[in-house]
Amino acid sequence: MPPIKPAASASRKTRGGPAVRGRPGTRPGDNYHHGDLRAALLQAAGELLEERGLEGFTLRECARRAGVSHGAPAHHFGDAAGMLTAYAAQGFARMTTLMHDYQAKAGQDGASRLKAAGLAYIDFAAAHRAQFQLMFRSDRLNQDDAGFSAAASAAFEALGAAMREAAPQAAADQTQLGDRMLLAWSVVHGFATLLLEGGLARQFGKLTPRQYARATGERLLALLQPALREGA
Repeated sequence: MPPIKPAASASRKTRGGPAVRGRPGTRPGDNYHHGDLRAALLQAAGELLEERGLEGFTLRECARRAGVSHGAPAHHFGDAAGMLTAYAAQGFARMTTLMHDYQAKAGQDGASRLKAAGLAYIDFAAAHRAQFQLMFRSDRLNQDDAGFSAAASAAFEALGAAMREAAPQAAADQTQLGDRMLLAWSVVHGFATLLLEGGLARQFGKLTPRQYARATGERLLALLQPALREGA
């Protein structure tokens, strides 16, 4: 986001166009291109959630941190649920990208690519605690939002594609494939949740939470692979 420069007067000139007068009561940030402002507001939302959690989340505080008028978040997201939903959708998109990145560096066999997707899931949770936890808070999100649904579906399709590669024969049976998907998801999500909620803190030893997550996640996914491949 570019630095905010104070206006020299009440009006400014657009390139090749007439002077444009700012709206009364707005701050300089309100005149950003809406894409930049939207990104700034989502960044502020993430910082606020990391610091205060959902209980301390308000649109007004997000606006203050982004340096815009308190009405700006409502203009872009409608209400608090709309902004939280957009931030959760961003999380699913980030996680999907991370899965693809990890898979690109993994072996070409299905088992390696499935393991890479699982490690990406765990690593994302460890690195983006507040966003990860929000992504599954159905009580605070607009589940019918098209952008959110598309982002969530893409993330689970990345896991599903890896599962079909790892167990190609099971892919022909939707029940078997679904059961394997649920088993894999339960393991990585359950482990990530225990990690974030502090249930595993005593086991960290000298490792950081992310180091512990990576090392233990590797072992859990290795143990899981025979069950996922069984009968494939």
